[in-house]
Amino acid sequence: MTITKERKQELIGDFRRKLDDTGSPEVQVAIITTRITGLTEHLRGHKKDYACRRGLLMLVGRRRRLLDYLKKIDPRRYLDVIRRLEIRK
Repeated sequence: MTITKERKQELIGDFRRKLDDTGSPEVQVAIITTRITGLTEHLRGHKKDYACRRGLLMLVGRRRRLLDYLKKIDPRRYLDVIRRLEIRK
């Protein structure tokens, strides 16, 4: 369910815009997407874990807000991120 430190560094390396970038919207969306996929797999086996479901919905909402912000400031970057992460619009 959690992301390992190595996986997080790999995501930061793949999605960063500059050498020392760790907090751009692209990086945040990539990390949140990885967390969402892990929680989704967990919920497939534990259907009544309502606390986990609430956390998943909060993450989905946070990712949606970040993607809306990215779409507003730079639509090209938005389209690139959803294409690379294979997220539906």
